[in-house]
Amino acid sequence: MNRTQRIATAAAIGVVIVGAGAGVAVAGNDDGENTVTGREADKASQAALDYTHGGKVNAVERDSENGATWEVEVARTDGSQVDVRLDENYQLVVIEGDSETG
Repeated sequence: MNRTQRIATAAAIGVVIVGAGAGVAVAGNDDGENTVTGREADKASQAALDYTHGGKVNAVERDSENGATWEVEVARTDGSQVDVRLDENYQLVVIEGDSETG
């Protein structure tokens, strides 16, 4: 492997490491909102499930409505859908019926 190839490989590895260490990844979805993954999203998911007493998390997004930082869409065990809005410390701001599901 020549010097140029080694430099290019090292740069590529650095990009992967920086990307993996970011902790939160954001990806646009079909409805134009940003789904979030990573350690912080996992904390938001667990907090939302604690507040809804279980269910299944369908999506985690960054949010700014009602003073919230996180919006977690949860399918409750009774089949209803709710949006759980949390502040930056994963404390409950509000639980709202999910308007997208009627």
